[in-house]
Amino acid sequence: MAYYPVFLDLEGAPVLVAGGGRVAERKVEALLRRGAGVRVVAKTLTGRLRAWVDEGKVRLLGEAFAEEHLDGVRLVFAATDDRALNRRVSESARGRGIWVNAVDQPEDCDFIVPAVLTRGALQVAVSTSGKSPAFAARIRKELEARFGPEYGAFLELMGRVRQAVLSLGLGQEENRRIFADLVNSDLLDAFGRGDEERARSLLVEMLPAGVSADAFRIEMPRHGAGNKETPKNSVADG
Repeated sequence: MAYYPVFLDLEGAPVLVAGGGRVAERKVEALLRRGAGVRVVAKTLTGRLRAWVDEGKVRLLGEAFAEEHLDGVRLVFAATDDRALNRRVSESARGRGIWVNAVDQPEDCDFIVPAVLTRGALQVAVSTSGKSPAFAARIRKELEARFGPEYGAFLELMGRVRQAVLSLGLGQEENRRIFADLVNSDLLDAFGRGDEERARSLLVEMLPAGVSADAFRIEMPRHGAGNKETPKNSVADG
């Protein structure tokens, strides 16, 4: 099967997770990081899931899955330890045209979850189209050494620089040239070395008239500041 790779904006989106064990917990944790409005249906909950419910971060709908739990939902994860129940959740969601992921049951999935390396705004997703989630996790692990925390810090700066440059109303070609020059310079290397002085001098040299380098706060990455999704023993479908 050929999967179409896509990143979803789930900010504020209602998402249902069926299940209250460790697998469901990790699904919920990733969804909360993306700002989703998570709803859970489960007989029992892990300690962390219970805490999130008590804190109002997650809405508990009940112990047993029912059709009405799908009302208004944008996305569904079937993450119980009951394959028959996961299939019933999947069939109900599909009947309403709602995309569903059933853990370890590819035949009941509309999408699979990749292994993801995260460095701030940078997300590198790895998938084997479900052939070997373990291999996807291995590749993600290998990428950790390639993409350090400097990538997140660099992208934070680039996001602010982009807004400032676009506000000048320059032509598209000029904008493209400026952004290409910045990303192809050794600005990223300066972040990797923690060399704030060099990063500042590059901005002074490369930013167009009307955008002052002094307007940007440059925050060098802290050692070990990078974060990653899908750790060991992940529940990605890869």
